[in-house]
Amino acid sequence: MRMILLNYNQTLRIIFVLGLLAVGLPTLAFAKERSVVLALGDSLTAGFGVESEENYPSQLQLKIKAAGFLHKVVNAGVSGDTTAGGVRRIRWLMKHEPEIVILALGANDGLRGLSIDEMRKNLETMIGICREHNARILLAGMKALPNYGEEYMQEFATVFPELAEKYDLQFLPFLLEGVAGEREHTQPDGLHPLASGYRIVTDLVWQRLQPMLKK
Repeated sequence: MRMILLNYNQTLRIIFVLGLLAVGLPTLAFAKERSVVLALGDSLTAGFGVESEENYPSQLQLKIKAAGFLHKVVNAGVSGDTTAGGVRRIRWLMKHEPEIVILALGANDGLRGLSIDEMRKNLETMIGICREHNARILLAGMKALPNYGEEYMQEFATVFPELAEKYDLQFLPFLLEGVAGEREHTQPDGLHPLASGYRIVTDLVWQRLQPMLKK
């Protein structure tokens, strides 16, 4: 009788373990299928002043789904962030194990007149960390306002294409092309996009991102 009871209990345990494995398998498979696109940026990425579904990472997610890709877009935009802030955050963000990183930082460096050499170093540091984690990079260029002089503005603008060429990165020359300074597409500051502006930004990013995606 005791032997029969032991066998019965062992059988129940085996069935329970097999049941857990069966339940767990779809979850594991789904996690592997959901490759991550990490949008690393500032308020232009976070979506300052618009609804959460109107920022470009949210709209990009819709385009990705419509095109039949399974990638998940993670919005890692922080308002006011600089390239130095990006360096402080990026290793923690690598927990998402991104397949692709959209690197869109530098606007606040320009707005504050920060060192261009330091910005370059910070961008190179982030590029290096992404590569350490086998993440491919879409670099979005930024432009400085003329507040700090023509020389600063021109030197600032050259950093992004130079880095894109040096590291052979997918490159979007200016994140706000057709948006910045356009009243119908920007908030009163002339910089942060309205919903219509974000639709333009999304299209610009999508043109460069789509060829990088793998089904």
